Amino acid sequence: MIDLRLLREDPDRVRASQRARGEDVALVDALLSADELRRSSGVRFDELRSEQKQLGKLIPKATPEERAELLKKADQLKADVKAADAAQDEADAEAKRLLLQLGNIVHEDVPVGGEEDFVVLETHGTIRDFGAEGFEPKDHLELGEALGAIDMERGAKVSGSRFYYLTGVGALLELALVNAAIAQATEAGFIPMLTPALVRPRAMEGTGFLGQAAENVYHLEKDDYYLVGTSEVPLAAYHMDEIVEADKLPLRYAGFSPCFRREAGTYGKDTRGIFRVHQFDKVEMFSYVDPADAEAEHRRLLEWEKQWLTGLELPFQVIDVATGDLGASASRKFDCEAWIPTQGKYRELTSASNCDSFQARRLSVRMREGKKVQPLATLNGTLCAVPRTIVALLENHQLPDGSVRVPEVLRPYLGGREVLEPVAK
Repeated sequence: MIDLRLLREDPDRVRASQRARGEDVALVDALLSADELRRSSGVRFDELRSEQKQLGKLIPKATPEERAELLKKADQLKADVKAADAAQDEADAEAKRLLLQLGNIVHEDVPVGGEEDFVVLETHGTIRDFGAEGFEPKDHLELGEALGAIDMERGAKVSGSRFYYLTGVGALLELALVNAAIAQATEAGFIPMLTPALVRPRAMEGTGFLGQAAENVYHLEKDDYYLVGTSEVPLAAYHMDEIVEADKLPLRYAGFSPCFRREAGTYGKDTRGIFRVHQFDKVEMFSYVDPADAEAEHRRLLEWEKQWLTGLELPFQVIDVATGDLGASASRKFDCEAWIPTQGKYRELTSASNCDSFQARRLSVRMREGKKVQPLATLNGTLCAVPRTIVALLENHQLPDGSVRVPEVLRPYLGGREVLEPVAK
């Protein structure tokens, strides 16, 4: 959540942020009114409690005639205090409800607009000219089936659409990717983490996934647990309700977990293969930092993602995501999009988001420097979303006979294999 002092001191900035996101600007004024009511009801409660305490001191000293009147007044004050307490709780709850609906304040340099209004910041690598090489590229599913690596048919039979099996060399390729990603993250100073896939409501709400993203979250109603769509959620909640000493920052974690997404609103999109699925594995980088270092850490996360994709020898571009395509928690987000030959376009493989103190305020994660205690900043960055990375690897590194060249960075994790070869049917 945002700092309410910012809302009071500069409401126009908050309105501008809401407008840029394409969100309801009226929410800002509703929250201002609710905050004012919350504060005034708190003052009213404190005044009545003070009067009640003063009256309590007078009663023992009063004459019998005065005591009856004072006791009558005490009864009325008791009822007034109870009503004021209830009004204060109600005002607090309403202000919090509205505050939780408000997205993070977007960074001033973020391009304004919708999904297609991103700005390309960099391009890396060379896009292959398959025509010049004398063959038409196959898509990842055709390649994966020939390699004995992907089984969509049985995935659908067992679990329905957008589910799959990785088999044989496909399973080995996932394990190679995960191990290589964790190795890079560990070398960069991240602590490897295997995180829970089920979290309580506060963890999901605290990271901002029960607002605009709620439709894509799986909820187990009987037990009131949520299946995570990213290990960002349990990593953000790892230090929930804690105070971290400033000299311990930054804290960096690399989480590996299964991820679950309903993919609501994507009917008809990416229905072939494993690019858009309901369950996948992912390695996620997560940082806790001093807010003053958040922008620099954001750039560091992006550099680690670029290092990863460069090591996989994939052509990719870096984009500055537009305001209307930001998640509620992010003030700014950079995506790395890899070239997918059979689609003829770049598609998102990684993202790096700066959430400032938005998540930390919701989860009560604070830093202490001397006597000062304040919310710290959190950032997250995808290192390897496995299925999409496999899509990009198979299509970009395919050879005319249907085999696939293995990038050098993955070879130690695949027993030294330089090529993945089709299996006999």
